[in-house]
Amino acid sequence: MVHIAVPVAGPAAATGGSGPGSRARTRLYRDGICVLHDFPVADISEHLIDPRSVVWLDLCRPTAGDFVMINEKFGLHELAVEDAVGESQRPKLDRYASHLFLSAYAVSFDTGDTALAVSEIAVFITDQALITVRKNDHLDLTPVLARWDSSDDLAGHGVGFLLYGLLDHLVDGQFTAVQRLDECVQELEDLLFDERHAHVQAVQRRSFQLRKSLVALRRVVLPMREVLNTLMRRDLSTVDAAMAPYYQDVYDHVLRATEWVESLRDLVASTVETSLAVQANRMNLIMKKVTSWAAIIAVPTAITGFYGQNLPYPGFGSHWGVLVSTALIGALSALLYLAFRRKDWL
Repeated sequence: MVHIAVPVAGPAAATGGSGPGSRARTRLYRDGICVLHDFPVADISEHLIDPRSVVWLDLCRPTAGDFVMINEKFGLHELAVEDAVGESQRPKLDRYASHLFLSAYAVSFDTGDTALAVSEIAVFITDQALITVRKNDHLDLTPVLARWDSSDDLAGHGVGFLLYGLLDHLVDGQFTAVQRLDECVQELEDLLFDERHAHVQAVQRRSFQLRKSLVALRRVVLPMREVLNTLMRRDLSTVDAAMAPYYQDVYDHVLRATEWVESLRDLVASTVETSLAVQANRMNLIMKKVTSWAAIIAVPTAITGFYGQNLPYPGFGSHWGVLVSTALIGALSALLYLAFRRKDWL
């Protein structure tokens, strides 16, 4: 599991939260320009007096006091706050009178591993503020800040632009995870048809891990279609006409990731079935070889057993009887061997 620590932005950020374990990061945009960052959370209300101002507030490992504080400043709905505090929420977008609440996930992989690492993030969306709440610091928002800083031409669209940068980062991470799983499935296919039988258990184990990761990824990716669809509705003022194409691009990435996950699930399932079929075929081949050699060995056993009777028989007590029995053993064994080879049993 990839654990990436988010660096503390500065002394002001470290003291922004009310709890000893919480950390807050802040940014102030005015007319699309970032004019201030890492200012005290207590100053947010003062900055939002200006209608041209947009604030980003990020809370990492927030305490109950942090939610009381931001609730006083933004009037958040109690159900939204409850969802932000709770664990393992379904990706969704809830609409309240004064704000929107978004729940989403970032995903990542360890190098060479197929285990999916999931980080949850809750987002409160108001007309002038974007509030992100992270349960831990596994989700690194540094790339999001880089996207915001590199798009000065879009920054003037306020909260809609900030939310786009965040969603684009999350969906790109999910898409990268799907690509990584696709590579793992291809490696599994190569391992499946390896002639060395020692890989049978490895194929079964990796197939099980891949199916678990795909199920977890599907739960994260699939609901994002509904989230993007709701955000792009015309009755919501969060996404204006200028930002709509960018949200449509994120939506297209979500669709591609969803379809890719579904196809990979089918491919892994067929791989498991193929693995079972390959094992059955190999077992049949082994059984044919064992049966063929058993039949060949049965010939000298039967002949020597016949000539070993304590009763007179043709050639009894003479050298030519030994020669005849030896000749029969060699001829019949060779005949059976050639017959089995012709049938591809040996």
